[in-house]
Amino acid sequence: MATQAKRPRVAGPVDGGDPDPVACFLSWCRRVGLELSPKVAVSRQGTVAGYGMVARESVQAGELLFVVPRAALLSQHTCSIRGLLERERVALQSQSGWVPLLLALLHELQAPASRWRPYFALWPELGRLEHPMFWPEEERRCLLQGTGVPEAVEKDLANIRSEYQSIVLPFMEAHPDLFSLRVRSLELYHQLVALVMAYSFQEPLEEEEDEKEPNSPVMVPAADILNHLANHNANLEYSANCLRMVATQPIPKGHEIFNTYGQMANWQLIHMYGFVEPYPDNTDDTADIQMVTVREAALQGTKTEAERLLVYERWDFLCKLEMVGEEGAFVIGREEVLTEEELTTTLKVLCMPAEEFRELKDQDGGGDDKREEGSLTITNIPKLKASWRQLLQNSVLLTLQTYATDLKTDKGLLSNKEVYAKLSWREQQALQVRYGQKMILHQLLELTS
Repeated sequence: MATQAKRPRVAGPVDGGDPDPVACFLSWCRRVGLELSPKVAVSRQGTVAGYGMVARESVQAGELLFVVPRAALLSQHTCSIRGLLERERVALQSQSGWVPLLLALLHELQAPASRWRPYFALWPELGRLEHPMFWPEEERRCLLQGTGVPEAVEKDLANIRSEYQSIVLPFMEAHPDLFSLRVRSLELYHQLVALVMAYSFQEPLEEEEDEKEPNSPVMVPAADILNHLANHNANLEYSANCLRMVATQPIPKGHEIFNTYGQMANWQLIHMYGFVEPYPDNTDDTADIQMVTVREAALQGTKTEAERLLVYERWDFLCKLEMVGEEGAFVIGREEVLTEEELTTTLKVLCMPAEEFRELKDQDGGGDDKREEGSLTITNIPKLKASWRQLLQNSVLLTLQTYATDLKTDKGLLSNKEVYAKLSWREQQALQVRYGQKMILHQLLELTS
């Protein structure tokens, strides 16, 4: 079990407080009805870093680890200003959907009598969160170039700034009795967004609710103490009255209990949670090939203006089929193509003879929809048509050019323990992200040769 897969944690409450935060938290758990199994312990000993949860005794698969009553959740519906947030619900709507929860946190953090103060004591120190959004821009771009993280962070920062200035700050200024001056800060809002991104939970929607707006995130005490591994040993289950953390595999005495945040590639983990799983532990890792990169590769194969125009015509056709987009990406995993239909259709349309494309276009995308050359799993890529493989290979080569370093350089850093140990924590995390992606892309190169 990897010991580096974690969210960095820092001891101590948000703004000082009780010298024994664990004891206060456990006492609070008893008061609010949050029941911990006697087989588990909240501790800083035996965990990957900071506070975590470990097994006091051996735990069997299916055993209940703890139960969190819904009344103990911290959300816009349980905070002390829930009535106001509900009344202003329309005015607080935003692209993220997080504003009501973030306002609840801003209020509760500075409220001396907040019922969640013992819970806040186990939060990481907000000023030391390691999400790339807190890295200097030059460092972020240098270390994570080509991974997709810098672009995702830039969008986040722009959205956070807009959301704060247009919705959050005016709301706080309209209610000065509820929000002290010290919480009216864009910097603090940034930190709380990162905290919600890394520590909150979003309840899965029922099938009949899929068409409705997604559920708002909530803070789940005890559950957010658990760190993440792809090979996790516990899982959170939802019911009408409570949330239950259940062991999914045997956990030996003394071992840490890990939850899962979902099937997360390393670039998603560093972006949303501020950590990665070291190669090759993250079995959910992926690499992206930007959709426009495949278009660029197709354009490189043209010799005349007419051929170039035909590529753009094919691309427009794919856009109308909703198979591609200017900001979309084809997602490649270690064992499967996660965007199989989109990539298969794109390769087919961009590579088919001009006459065949005209016929397909005249049918408005209809016609025989049977799969050609088998499905686009990793193992079936060598069986694809030669023209498909060539276009895919050229797309991979263009993608590899977006990184600042090549695979050989990164492998040298990873394989030399002495050199790797001298890298900063950020350099190590970024290296793991780059290397995992490049390994997937180089596997594609071999399969398309």
